[in-house]
Amino acid sequence: MEEGTSKQPSYCASTVDYGDADPFQWDTREDCQVRQILDRVADKWSLLVIALLENRRLRFTELRREIDGISQRMLTVTLRSLERDGLVKRTVHPVVPPRVEYELTPLGGTLHATIRSLVTWTEAHQEEIAAARSAYDSREAGDVREARDLGGLGPPGTRG
Repeated sequence: MEEGTSKQPSYCASTVDYGDADPFQWDTREDCQVRQILDRVADKWSLLVIALLENRRLRFTELRREIDGISQRMLTVTLRSLERDGLVKRTVHPVVPPRVEYELTPLGGTLHATIRSLVTWTEAHQEEIAAARSAYDSREAGDVREARDLGGLGPPGTRG
């Protein structure tokens, strides 16, 4: 085995030293643990569930009511994945009908702080992002018009 190569199959860091700027820090291989965790916690439904569970317990129906557009199945899958990862705790109360509540674990609470930082950054830069989007859309619209004027060489669906 080559020197510097990990013997663990799920290890996903590069064996080349890039200093602090490692372009392979989030390897795309399926067996990469870091990539799998990032895929889970960066999922839009997971982010919403974690945000809603900050400092409170909610029942499944309350979560579903609060998250616009999520299906019952997708909420179930999301909650199970978050529970499996140790981010959400599920409590079943022995009553009829059974009452199930969800809350963040201490680990999930640490993730919530990170999500809050991302939301704060987004709020601080939303006007810059909106301006960049508008400029991009204007450039793209101009490119399509120019391509049409040059003989219909624009993107598919814009040729005339």
